[in-house]
Amino acid sequence: MSTREMLLGAAALKSLRKARGWSLADTSRALISTARRLGQPLDSSAASVQRSVARWESATRPILPGDRYQLLLAHLYARGADGHIALGPGSDFAELLDALAHLGEAEARLSDLRALLIRTATDGGTGVLALLGPATRLSLAAALTDPTRVDEALIDGLRTVVGDVNAHVGSLPFARLQLLLAPVVESCQRLLVGDVPAPLLPELRTVAAQAYTLGGRLAFETRDDHASRALYAAATATAGQLDARWRRAVVHMSHALVTLYSAPGMEAARMLIDAAVRDARTGDSVRVRARAHALQAEVAARAGSERHARTALSLAWYDLDLDRDGEGDPAPTSFSPDHLRGFEGLCELYVGDAAAAHASFADSAAALGSPRESVQRAIVSTDQALACIRLDAPERAADLLHSCVESAASTGGRVPALRLRQARKELRPWRREDFVADLDDHLIEILGS
Repeated sequence: MSTREMLLGAAALKSLRKARGWSLADTSRALISTARRLGQPLDSSAASVQRSVARWESATRPILPGDRYQLLLAHLYARGADGHIALGPGSDFAELLDALAHLGEAEARLSDLRALLIRTATDGGTGVLALLGPATRLSLAAALTDPTRVDEALIDGLRTVVGDVNAHVGSLPFARLQLLLAPVVESCQRLLVGDVPAPLLPELRTVAAQAYTLGGRLAFETRDDHASRALYAAATATAGQLDARWRRAVVHMSHALVTLYSAPGMEAARMLIDAAVRDARTGDSVRVRARAHALQAEVAARAGSERHARTALSLAWYDLDLDRDGEGDPAPTSFSPDHLRGFEGLCELYVGDAAAAHASFADSAAALGSPRESVQRAIVSTDQALACIRLDAPERAADLLHSCVESAASTGGRVPALRLRQARKELRPWRREDFVADLDDHLIEILGS
């Protein structure tokens, strides 16, 4: 970290303090009070804390606050002068994270800190506007009263919240994410029936389609199928008004996945996936088209149609080969070879070789390492456990399922829980074995089932 960067961070911390009208002593007292409120009282005296604050802001040799002080600063600056929590762009909290980054804190640590504050913001069902920056809150309030006042900055603010919520799938419970997304969903619904300036409608519809789609998935995961269907219907209609057909394909695919688990049979899911393939073939995103073909392969394999499954899988690999690095694709991170290996494993599991399926699942799970991919990793691991059972390795399957229990519990995810129950049923022949009893105890303890 360069001296210039460190000095920028120090100046930013000082600016934050002064913007609140605090002296060094005021900040020291605020940090001590925050620590006491969090049940983590500081052993240091007020004078000692004040010296630490001065060192962070030094104009010659600033230092990075330690982990404990970073947590206290985060809680301190997450709450505005009005008492409300604000974590979005333009908030004091966002400025604090920028300052800590300049002072040398790692991006992973800052992401963890942000996730922790988002979790705190939604404790007790509060903090629904936490991800909206102060400026976005004001412009949104004005636009809801008069939709002609919608501008690009407001749409960008709403888009940021959707992206933020989506990025925390896997690291925060679905119920909390649903709470954070709700203001954007409702705002889009209200704005789109108002007199929004015509040039801004495509971008607002794009954000709305993304919000409705994510909302539909979150409602499904929290077991509200009625709300999920309504949101997917809204997402489909809104995306259908856009020129970019791949966006409607994304809606269809998300809807198909929840339909696969909430409706009897596979016909409804298959129809949605076929619609996604049609839209994706006329769209600009090769990655979205690859994912659509992969889902087509999964449904065909589950139905026992090996030829159709392998044809669709080949098309998915062909799509990815056309665009190896995703450069120029409007949705470059939507699908990857690591994701496709999971689908390849599914096809082998249902219409091929269990050993090949196990290898594909293991490769896919190992590559899905980010918090955002933890739900997908849990799903892949449950499928890997099924492959173990078919390879007559039930104890190894139980070991894999233990790790999936924790993931399903931490997010409240419905799909991992359903996959877990399916895999547990396959272990019935070994129900008297100690390793199955241990798994049952774990399931009851963590999931209550």
